[in-house]
Amino acid sequence: MAEKPRSSDRNSTQPDSANTPAHEDRHPVDQTLPPLRLVTTGLQHVAAMYAGVVAPPLIIGAAVGLSVTELTFLTGASLFLAGVATLLQTVGVWKIGARLPFVNGVTFASVAPMLAINKSEGPDDALPVIFGACMVAAALGFVVAPYFGKLVRFFPPVVTGTVITLIGVSLMPVAFNWAQGGDPAAPSFGAAKNIAMAGLTLLVVVLLRRFTRGFVKQIAVLIGLAVGTLIAIPVGLTDFGALKSAGLVGFPTPFHFGAPQFAVAAIVSMCVVMLVSMTESTADMLALGEIVERPADEKTIAAGLRADTLGSFVSPFFNGFLATAFAQNIGLVAMTKIRSRWVVAAGGGILILLGLCPAAAALIATVPQPVLGGAGVVLFGSVAASGIRTLARADLGNDDNIVIVAVSLAVGLVPVAAPDFYHVLPGSARIILDSGISTGCATAVLLNLVFHHWRSSRRADGTRGPAEEGPAGEGRTDPASGR
Repeated sequence: MAEKPRSSDRNSTQPDSANTPAHEDRHPVDQTLPPLRLVTTGLQHVAAMYAGVVAPPLIIGAAVGLSVTELTFLTGASLFLAGVATLLQTVGVWKIGARLPFVNGVTFASVAPMLAINKSEGPDDALPVIFGACMVAAALGFVVAPYFGKLVRFFPPVVTGTVITLIGVSLMPVAFNWAQGGDPAAPSFGAAKNIAMAGLTLLVVVLLRRFTRGFVKQIAVLIGLAVGTLIAIPVGLTDFGALKSAGLVGFPTPFHFGAPQFAVAAIVSMCVVMLVSMTESTADMLALGEIVERPADEKTIAAGLRADTLGSFVSPFFNGFLATAFAQNIGLVAMTKIRSRWVVAAGGGILILLGLCPAAAALIATVPQPVLGGAGVVLFGSVAASGIRTLARADLGNDDNIVIVAVSLAVGLVPVAAPDFYHVLPGSARIILDSGISTGCATAVLLNLVFHHWRSSRRADGTRGPAEEGPAGEGRTDPASGR
């Protein structure tokens, strides 16, 4: 007797092409859509992630003092490489790529450490040192990808939630700097019109998030940037100089900002970021697998992490940074019920085309700093909120976990609250210590080991401690919950 189809299979939303016999035996993830629908739905994924892709190069470019033209180049490179990484993830090659509707782009986790590297190395050497550190960190990640499942136990929600929260909080000063004008040396820094533009942009984003639905709500930050930029034109805050000189076609020149340099402290800092990013990607793959009804097994996770790390390794050659999964697009898959990975692959192709069009990148570079500041409050605050949401999955009723979070946040916030706290230490040490992400993550991992893995094997009352207890399910500490 033929097996009856599951209700989830009967009720799931399928692409139109699934109605043909040639597609009946395909999982919805592998099915294709008609060309027009493929492009439009792919463009929706690009719109949902666009602000997140261009924000890191804008932050780093402004920090190292790039001109508008160079900033345009750096932004275009990030778009191009986000597209390449997305194709690696969705289409896949050999054992590389999760082959799920998974979008990749520059990770926010790397921004704070890169700002610390710039502070230590200076603007002339910052980008080459950053690119060298990214290459080493990505190579390490590629090697450990098949074994990462065994390391995840050291990154339970109490650790990852703390780190993600630190990422958002550490970036808030960047948004506030933008809101004032971006350049503390400029006479107009902190002027009322700058603060007003930032506040107006923030208001537009909040109103769109509150009173709109669906696609418009998903791209509220992008619309806020566009509206703020248009309003800033009569105010005199918008500079179209780069747009006038930008060509329609261009290619990211390899090592445009100089050959990579390899500094030990910078490499250690970026390796920490890579481990955190791999942990986030693993969690995202597990979540996405459940949404598309193709659970991510160990091989899928390893292949997905290989795509992340290979994309991150190639990225510095073309002036890009570490790449990782974009969680907001997972929500878009859940909302639209369109599970085809080819839709996201189409989005990757669109990103590549945008990266090869300097005029498109120049248009992004025209966004005034105060406008970016207003959007950045939402963008970076959302990262912190994601961390808090992750912490909610940890058992914060456990006093041990409270100590882990409290101490790790305090250590991680030192560079934010007291920027000169480590000024007496050597520059190489400050690259790591001035990154709250690195110090906070290291503290959280260490404390998690102390409280949940390295306890005494025999308690004072003679009962067995975690070190003596049996495997998971027989009394051993559950690292996934941080308990």
